[in-house]
Amino acid sequence: MYLIGLTGGIAAGKSTVATRLVEHGAVHIDADKLARAVVEPGTPGLAAVRETFGDGVIRADGSLDRAALGAQVFSNPAELDKLNGIVHPAVRALSDSLIRDAAADQDVVVVYDVPLLVEASTAQPHAHPFDLVVVVHASEETRLRRMVELRGMSETDAANRINSQATDAERLAVADVVIDTDGSLDDTLAQVDALWTRVRAAVVSAG
Repeated sequence: MYLIGLTGGIAAGKSTVATRLVEHGAVHIDADKLARAVVEPGTPGLAAVRETFGDGVIRADGSLDRAALGAQVFSNPAELDKLNGIVHPAVRALSDSLIRDAAADQDVVVVYDVPLLVEASTAQPHAHPFDLVVVVHASEETRLRRMVELRGMSETDAANRINSQATDAERLAVADVVIDTDGSLDDTLAQVDALWTRVRAAVVSAG
């Protein structure tokens, strides 16, 4: 198994990169989906969120009110740390299990898509043993524009989301490969195709 850690700031273009890698044959594990799974109704994660943040973040049907929780934590670093302390360990345990399952195929390339890879590694220094860390990068101006124009967010909300994450410098410091998405889609995809060629060569060489 060849394990890629894929990360980048919000609206940097991770989904585009991940989709292209899957088209080439990679197995995709999405930490965002795992983060939602660990706070589904009936999970210990949701119970911990309710105990920590109160009934105001729980909908009438018992599910998590993500908008209410986001409004509470994304402008308050101390509250965000509390949330990460609940979610990150649960996601780590679930991702460990999925990666172990995938490793049964020694030639498989697994892309673990982790938006908060830097933040999670700080909270839990013993990170997954990635063969390669790929950082998807776009300027803050580009990401703000995408969030406002494509996601309908206010500039204030978009800025709060960006500021709640690691800085560009912190992400780039852990990168083995940087995919720059400030340019055209074709340019981004060409960078991903070159990455795949490199990865497959490494897998063949290791085999």
